[in-house]
Amino acid sequence: MPIVTIGIDLAKNVFAVHGVDGTSKAMLIKPRVPRDQLVSLISQLPACPIGIEACSGAHHRARVFQQHGNTVKLMAPNRVTPYRMPSSTV
Repeated sequence: MPIVTIGIDLAKNVFAVHGVDGTSKAMLIKPRVPRDQLVSLISQLPACPIGIEACSGAHHRARVFQQHGNTVKLMAPNRVTPYRMPSSTV
């Protein structure tokens, strides 16, 4: 099954990218994507909804991802916390 939804944890220099298929099975797990490789990775994936935490750089990244055909949903930080995995499991 193809990736149907992507979640990205935005940070300063290294990002975490997680993609799931239609049954919520993890199809893409990239806990360490360098800043300069993020757009390249997203452009190689099928266009799909992307969820990211609303922060200072999120609007710019959302516009860049939309240029590759993705739909981007910005989430309030308090709504993102339940989705975070403890760092010991990454």
